[in-house]
Amino acid sequence: MLKALKSNQDKIAIIDKGKEHSYQHLIDRINLYKSLIKDELSNGDIVALRAIYSFESIAMFIALYLNKNIVALLPDSPNLDEYLQSSNANKLIEIKSQINIKSLNPPKHDKIKELNNQSGLIIFSSGTLNKPKAIIHNLDNMVKNFADKRANSLRIILFLLFDHIGGINTLLSGLLSGSTLIIASDFSPKNICYLISKYKAHILPTTPSFLNLLLMTKEYENYDLSSLRLITYGTERMDENILIRLKNIFKKVKFIQTFGTSESGILPTTSKSSISTYFKLKPDEYKIKDGRLFLKSKTMFLGYMNLDSDNQWFDSGDLVKQDGDGFLKIIGRSKEIINVGGKKLLASEVESCILELDEIKDALVYALPCEILGQMVACDVVCDLAKSNAKELIKSHCKARLERYKIPVKINIVDEITFTNRFKKDRKLR
Repeated sequence: MLKALKSNQDKIAIIDKGKEHSYQHLIDRINLYKSLIKDELSNGDIVALRAIYSFESIAMFIALYLNKNIVALLPDSPNLDEYLQSSNANKLIEIKSQINIKSLNPPKHDKIKELNNQSGLIIFSSGTLNKPKAIIHNLDNMVKNFADKRANSLRIILFLLFDHIGGINTLLSGLLSGSTLIIASDFSPKNICYLISKYKAHILPTTPSFLNLLLMTKEYENYDLSSLRLITYGTERMDENILIRLKNIFKKVKFIQTFGTSESGILPTTSKSSISTYFKLKPDEYKIKDGRLFLKSKTMFLGYMNLDSDNQWFDSGDLVKQDGDGFLKIIGRSKEIINVGGKKLLASEVESCILELDEIKDALVYALPCEILGQMVACDVVCDLAKSNAKELIKSHCKARLERYKIPVKINIVDEITFTNRFKKDRKLR
């Protein structure tokens, strides 16, 4: 890590709140933090750190990695105590005007023994009954995965959050290749377009939901985005209709689908094309069973801190289909199957059908309870049409393309589709 950073010492590493920080400045701050924590933290301590991107938090993250600690990245959430408890952290670091290190007293956990005195990473994903799952990774292994990263001078927007596996992937990949990372504190389309224009950013790693929001707001018309070369998208299914709309706007930009989970890490992918949602994984890193995608990667998690697990093959929960050339396509999530009187359908199939209509800007399909059939299909749509016209158009279009039980019974015209704090469609059960 330090060798890679030193090889780029004169380049700009991070732009935070308009201030440029060189790689040498980053190294100096890392060394300062290492000296501050060396007498306070022991190798193998689980250290909780608020996962909000800043020059200081990135430097502390690397200092903890070099100190062979296990870093628990706490989401920016009001339920801080819940995440702390799930992580089993015995130290909490707060970065304010000075560094504060607080001692905690959790029960000891056997899972950290698997790290064999290597550094670790704990991130969180949603679990059953809304209890967060604390996922532990070998951080040394994740860093080594980028050891042969070719040096470049790319400028990358840090869009995916610090506590997200995609955000960690962007951070490590960028720093180990000598890129410049641009921290976004405001994730509105207007601000992201402003940052791309101001700093001539080359790469935007983001989500399908954000990209569709960008289309709807048309903020791209107000800024010079000609520096943009690559947009990567992941974390949720991309609808091909949206992808084609994006490519028609950003004709010179390459679109690549990324894929991974909090448990498997980000897997190397090859997109079929910039207008295709089909992608390839390495043959030894996946298998398909009953249409469900199972993963096994070099950056596989060690397990959960607060749950039992079998980390041999991880059930991603994604439903896929595969073409004759071995390319995969995510067609939905197993938890998003709607059961109408015993007949099952995927919400994504109905969404794709609705989004074929140019008049529809966005759509969210979900199940509602039905006394007779158990569940019925409902949808929220964003459009500029009058309600009666929109409903008639959607029903007519769906009747011509879908079986009767798949046609939405309830259609709501809404101003916007709700997103989670990770810029994914909020698909919580209605």
